[in-house]
Amino acid sequence: MRQALLAARQRTLDLVGAYEVTPALDRLQVRYGEGLNPPLWELGHIGWFQEYWIARNRQRGSGAACDPEHERGASLLAQADRWYDSSRVAHQSRWELPLPLAEETKQYLAATLAQTLALLDALPEDADADALYFFRLVALHEHMHAEAATYMARALGVQLPIGVTLPQAQPGVSAGAAEVLHVPAQRFRLGSDPEGFAFDNELGAHEVAVAAFEIDSQPLAWARFLPFAQGGGYTQPQWWTAEGWQWLQQEKPALPDPGTADLQSPAVHLSAHEAQAWCRWAGRRLPTEAEWECAALTAPGFGWGSVWEWTASNFAAYPGFEPHPYRDYSAPWFGSRHVLRGACHATSDWLAHPRYRNFFEPGRRDIFAGFRSSASLPVRPGV
Repeated sequence: MRQALLAARQRTLDLVGAYEVTPALDRLQVRYGEGLNPPLWELGHIGWFQEYWIARNRQRGSGAACDPEHERGASLLAQADRWYDSSRVAHQSRWELPLPLAEETKQYLAATLAQTLALLDALPEDADADALYFFRLVALHEHMHAEAATYMARALGVQLPIGVTLPQAQPGVSAGAAEVLHVPAQRFRLGSDPEGFAFDNELGAHEVAVAAFEIDSQPLAWARFLPFAQGGGYTQPQWWTAEGWQWLQQEKPALPDPGTADLQSPAVHLSAHEAQAWCRWAGRRLPTEAEWECAALTAPGFGWGSVWEWTASNFAAYPGFEPHPYRDYSAPWFGSRHVLRGACHATSDWLAHPRYRNFFEPGRRDIFAGFRSSASLPVRPGV
């Protein structure tokens, strides 16, 4: 656990260093954007989140049973709650806050991390999952923000060191040629069991009936996607859902440049709408998240981890969903976002596993997202 916390903090500081030396960013300030956060605010929020759920959390030993509204102790930074509480500080207002400058903010991060490590070290060696729950939560939260900083860097023109951009390769990543895998019909247990740590939206493991299907062994490469774009796919409404076509007219996204794309690498920075349109054009479909998870865990040769992968599933609660103390993590987004599975080159290996559910608005293109295709298989008589 200590290693995960320290690794997250080192990556945060490395990213901040890259942002700080970017000439276009003055004191970690950027122009407003819906898919961005002010980097200075992000930095303070990471420290606040850790302090709020660890040092100031009088019920941290209760794990997921903690009452999120209980009275907490004071912050080390007097205005921290007014500045950095993402549940209460409106997104656009974050550009207008009188935030401390970078050096003071980094001092706050160092102080809150010292508190966290001291409390972690005070736990017994046989500390249970409840005692460790919030330590795991804050470590993964910081790793998520590090990934967000990498795709924000791309949008802002920040050059990141290779070691910061590309963490250790994820388990399951394969460089082999794409093949089609056949997955038989089966009863599959979808979701995570409560042992150890899991986010609330992963819990509620339950059996689902999965009909026989086929699925690409790898995420779709540019070599397969570009013929759709070059053949007029972006001008032909028959390939798009109504929502996707409306998005296309409003956003007018830049088309991939075939001259710069590595044809054998996964197609990336694609929206869910573009993934769905390609599938219609190719006579395929996106896999459901149940199919994706089933294939990842049962089908030999299934490679994942190079890009996040859009699925056909809307983000929804599993049966018996109960929100964890960090209430804003899952429930507010049910029904409005699409599920992505897998991991990308910027995902921490502390976070990536085949049952993890990522979720974004279907029109997002800034994240490192691609897709793989699937198709239903005919039901054989007597099966």
